[in-house]
Amino acid sequence: MLDSNLVGHIAFDPTPPDLPPLPPGRHDLGIATERDAVLVVPEGLRETTATGAPVPLMVLFHGGGGSADKILPMMEAHAQRRRFLLLVPQSAFPTWDIVIAGNGPDRERVEMALAAVAARFAVDPGHIAFAGHSDGGSYALSLGLTNGHFVTHVIASSAGFMSVHRQQGAPRIFISHGVHDEQIPIERSARVHTALLKDAGYDVTTMEYNGPHAWQPPVVGLAVDFFLSP
Repeated sequence: MLDSNLVGHIAFDPTPPDLPPLPPGRHDLGIATERDAVLVVPEGLRETTATGAPVPLMVLFHGGGGSADKILPMMEAHAQRRRFLLLVPQSAFPTWDIVIAGNGPDRERVEMALAAVAARFAVDPGHIAFAGHSDGGSYALSLGLTNGHFVTHVIASSAGFMSVHRQQGAPRIFISHGVHDEQIPIERSARVHTALLKDAGYDVTTMEYNGPHAWQPPVVGLAVDFFLSP
């Protein structure tokens, strides 16, 4: 049998936090000396944590050659307005390990970052999303389907592929893709993914839009609604 880490399994089970919550703002989590994971804590969350109410969590993966700073504009305003935690890991190399050679240091970083968040916040087990654009969308699809034992939603924007060796659970999936994407043509990516996932029994929402290889703010808004719906 393959080592579960090599197929992308993440050990995560939200438990009651044992450290005080972080204040509003952006925070480096201290899991890496370079390209650290960033956590966005929205304003007004302290009132929620004071009552013990669990908080939705979205993990957002950047594209190839990207960074937290480049991908944060996709979701940060939504996190602030809708009051969910936004965790943005960063790949150790220019893109995610699974794109280069397979699950390795980035899977470990994601696991460590999730543990750091859960140590300070009560995470809503019914609203944990893996999301991303381009290579980040591929990573969200791959890791999200592999870790459906805790990932409840997957949001994939302009994803090129899925690499899933062991499926768990049944996360709901939102796939968006531009019909004029010349970098990753929709005919051999989103439409193929949608058909395969529906055949496998997943709940899939697909949004095709009139655009290139770029995330679209109105579509991102719909994805956030999808994530936060009861």
